[in-house]
Amino acid sequence: MRHANKNNHLGRTASHRDAMLSNMAASLILHKRITTTLAKAKELRKYVEPLITRGKEDTTHSRRVVFSYLQNKFAVSELFREISQKVGNRPGGYTRILKTGFRKGDNAEMCIIELVDYNETYTAGEEKKKTTKTRRGRGKAKTEEQKGGKAEEQKSRKAEEQKAEETPVAETSVVEEAPVEETSVEETVVEEAPVEETSVAETSVVEEEKKEE
Repeated sequence: MRHANKNNHLGRTASHRDAMLSNMAASLILHKRITTTLAKAKELRKYVEPLITRGKEDTTHSRRVVFSYLQNKFAVSELFREISQKVGNRPGGYTRILKTGFRKGDNAEMCIIELVDYNETYTAGEEKKKTTKTRRGRGKAKTEEQKGGKAEEQKSRKAEEQKAEETPVAETSVVEEAPVEETSVEETVVEEAPVEETSVAETSVVEEEKKEE
């Protein structure tokens, strides 16, 4: 009988069971989701989640402890480099089990076990901030919120009215431009004095009179 025995032996010896869970845990860490039976998935959850918690503390001791369970250096490096950063803010519950029906042949119940933080369809809504709800003072909180909202609305209305008063409608005034006087440059005409032309005949007469004298 299995009185007070919570562990499922899965019909295997201890060494076979440990080797199987170690192999499944390494596959889950490397591939982020695997398909298996429901009984194995429930046992794998208890096996792998303490190792993921250990992976948050990146020390030599923690790596050696995890390697003693997984016996796979690639899975150990994946756990401490990527998965530990992805699940750093989660306080447990790193895996999710999704039932997929029954297997043909032996009619075993099948499921998918996956890492929670690597399924984008489920983690899309978890990015919102979580707010704690309390029953005490619900009415007061609502009235305070309503008062605060009304006060903000009144302030915004007053501010808009003040802006409207301060900024009058600009009147379109027509400014008559003064005509530009054209400064015409008066041309100063300089009259040249006429030059008296002394003819050649007159000069010859004057010279003859001087000779006779």
